Amino acid sequence: MSVAESWSRVMNLLRQHAPADHADLPGPGTEQMLAAAEERMGIPLPQDLRAWLLQNNLDLPEEDVDPDVACCGFAGFPDEGSFFLGIRAMEKLYANHFMPGGFDPPDQPDNPFWRNEWIPFLSDQDGWTGKFIDARDGRVGRWFVGELTITGEYESLAHYFDSVAEMLTKIADGEYPVCEVAEGRLVWS
Repeated sequence: MSVAESWSRVMNLLRQHAPADHADLPGPGTEQMLAAAEERMGIPLPQDLRAWLLQNNLDLPEEDVDPDVACCGFAGFPDEGSFFLGIRAMEKLYANHFMPGGFDPPDQPDNPFWRNEWIPFLSDQDGWTGKFIDARDGRVGRWFVGELTITGEYESLAHYFDSVAEMLTKIADGEYPVCEVAEGRLVWS
């Protein structure tokens, strides 16, 4: 399944089971937005990431952005503690992690906490933990400050979105004990 198909499945499940959350999400990004982001970041976005952002640019409206937090997003989706990043938030977090030598720490190239080829697409509001897509091969990994970074947690962004769709299906079926739907919104316990 392609990333566009996987994300469409996520959006269809969200629209069906949590329509108020779905209604809050903004529309697609544009090629111009992506090209400008690539230029500012100095790295081409992987095709899967581009395809996803062209379906939904999940940046909050400017008036809803909290300047006191590292990352802003739509709270409660895809889970309680993290959210998908829009283009502006991705750029901000990428710039925060960027290292002149290409990886951090510079003396551990084979086991870095962060590589410049990793582009974050999901984070908590502090930027301490989240998921990234590796621009070299499209695999999805996970970072958590103070812990080892996991590369290749998912084979692709499409595989990750498939896991989100499976979670939404379990929530809709009442088989996900830490989340339910109330008044059209995902509610985490």
